Amino acid sequence: MAAEVSFSIASPGGPHTVTIAYERAGAGEPLLLLHGIGHHRQAWDPVLEILAAEHDVIAVDLPGFGASPALPDGLAYHLSTVVQALDGLCEALEIERPHVAGNSLGGLLALELGREKLVRSVTALSPGGFWSAPERRYAFGALLAMRQGARLLPLPVIERLSTSAAGRATLTSTIYARPWRRSPEAVVAETLALRHATGFVATLTAGRDVLFRDDVTGLPVTVAWGTRDRLLLRRQGVRAKHTIPGARLVRLPGCGHVPMNDDPALVARVILDTCR
Repeated sequence: MAAEVSFSIASPGGPHTVTIAYERAGAGEPLLLLHGIGHHRQAWDPVLEILAAEHDVIAVDLPGFGASPALPDGLAYHLSTVVQALDGLCEALEIERPHVAGNSLGGLLALELGREKLVRSVTALSPGGFWSAPERRYAFGALLAMRQGARLLPLPVIERLSTSAAGRATLTSTIYARPWRRSPEAVVAETLALRHATGFVATLTAGRDVLFRDDVTGLPVTVAWGTRDRLLLRRQGVRAKHTIPGARLVRLPGCGHVPMNDDPALVARVILDTCR
C-alpha cells in the first residue's frame, strides 16, 4: 500500500524536511526501486509482484514526481541532494544498505548510491549519464516534447487515445517498445504524472552537466540496456561498461527505454540475479 514518510536532511542553508511517497511489499532483503524522470513508482508495477516474492520491495516516488512533493526551497535537484534524500528515506524506514534497481534517472541515482557504498548491489536499466553531448540534447529534447504533449492534451483526449493500441503508441512509444502492453489506465496515469511532475524542469536543468565518470567497486553491478531503446541509445551501455569495468552488461532484447513493461520476466530475472 502507498505511504509517505518525512525526514530531515542537512544542507549548507540548514536542515530541510523532505517527504517521499513509496509503496512497500514482500519480505526478505530490502530492494529499493527508482523510476525515471517524469515517471512515477507505478512504472515498476509489472515486476513488483515477482520481486516481492523474494525481497522487501520499496518502490519510491522521487522528490517532485508521482505523489512526492517537490524538494523544499533551498535544496537543488543535484544528484548529491537526491542521493542524500534517498539515504534519509532508508534511515527513516530503518533499512540498512538495500539492494537498488533504477531506470533512466533512477539508474543514474542507483549508480551514485553504489559509488557512495550506500547499497548492497546495483541494477541500472538504461541509466543516464553515459551520453555524448549530442545524445544528451536529443534525449532531453524528446523528454521536453513528451512533457509538452502531456501538458497540452486535454484529459478527455488522453483518455480516448489510451483506449486503442495506436493511441497508446502515440502517447508512450518513446519509452516503450511494446506500448500496446500497457493498460489504458496506466497510460493515463503516467501521462498525468508527467504533466504534474513538479521536479521535472529542475531535474532536467541539473542534468545538463551530468556525466558518470567513476568506477563502482566492492559490490555487484549490472547495467542493462534495451535493444530498442529510442531515448538513450544502447551504445551508451558500452560506455558504461568501460567506466565500470566490473559491471555485468546485459542486453534486453526487444525492450525500450522503460523495459519493465516490455519484458517483466526478463527484467525481474536480471534484478534478482544481481541481488543474489
